[in-house]
Amino acid sequence: MDPHALRPYIGEDGHHYQTVMNRDGTLRAVRLQNALATLRTDEWKEFDDVVVKVARERLNAVADLQSAGLTKPIAAGFGKTVLQTDTQSDTNDAEVDMDGITQSANDRPVYEPTFLPLPIIHKDFHFTARQIETSRQGNTPLDTTMIEQATRKVAEEMEKMLIGVSTKADQFAYGSGVIYGYTDFPSRITRTITAPTASGWTGETFLDDVLSMMQDSRDVFHFGPWKLYVAPAWEKYLGGDFKTNSDKSLRSRVLETDKLTGITALDFLTNFDMVLVQMTSDVVREVSAMNMTTLQWPTQGGMQINFKVMAIMVPQIRADQNSRTGLVHGSV
Repeated sequence: MDPHALRPYIGEDGHHYQTVMNRDGTLRAVRLQNALATLRTDEWKEFDDVVVKVARERLNAVADLQSAGLTKPIAAGFGKTVLQTDTQSDTNDAEVDMDGITQSANDRPVYEPTFLPLPIIHKDFHFTARQIETSRQGNTPLDTTMIEQATRKVAEEMEKMLIGVSTKADQFAYGSGVIYGYTDFPSRITRTITAPTASGWTGETFLDDVLSMMQDSRDVFHFGPWKLYVAPAWEKYLGGDFKTNSDKSLRSRVLETDKLTGITALDFLTNFDMVLVQMTSDVVREVSAMNMTTLQWPTQGGMQINFKVMAIMVPQIRADQNSRTGLVHGSV
């Protein structure tokens, strides 16, 4: 399914059009024989601008994966319900000798298939045909509150899935696969950390916890680069002095650590949880079968115009066949 099929528009000439994707991936406008469109080009543009703006506000961890290129696009993803990948075992070490004639172990990696469900994340809203026409007659833009709310709900669900706190994903299993996030992935490394409210806690305590989490990752052969995610409750401590009368904040001191690329508070992390993530594709990537988009169709004889903000974007947290991964979850 091409989502453009449910995005018809009224052109400047008053005729109805639909965007069609060519075989080479380019787009072209095709005039529709039957009057199916409701929104004009500028109205669709306003809706899409709202979707992009609101999504950026809520997608922090997901946006980090996208900006780092840790994505897996799937062409024609609407027609695919699962993603099949393979985990790979390690092989023996290389030999070292002067002549190169010593027979090394002749082995090969073992592969085991895994499956990731690709559900649709969506939220609906609607306008009546009269609301749309009243907006045009009065030269006032449509109220975008409903599309903002729908987009926010979809974006928040995507973010919760990646963090591992989505109640929807916890209950969702399909095709022998389950969606996991940072804090519920079975193979993640766990570590007990100290809450800043504990007696004797200092900035050095926090730094030690972060360094220990990094060492946990190194111990299973994952050497960074890492991104540190923290619960919002950490923010006031990260902005404080690293030490008494220090000229550095705790955040700036921790960021001096080698291969730690950033510290970000995530709205949906709870308590004083922290997650250290090696930002490489063998640890995590966002599978994108359909980017967030808005679809439209009429009901009630055209008197009600229905809209759906939807996306097929799910996290894929990864480990090798020995359950080793560069994902460390610290909690108190």
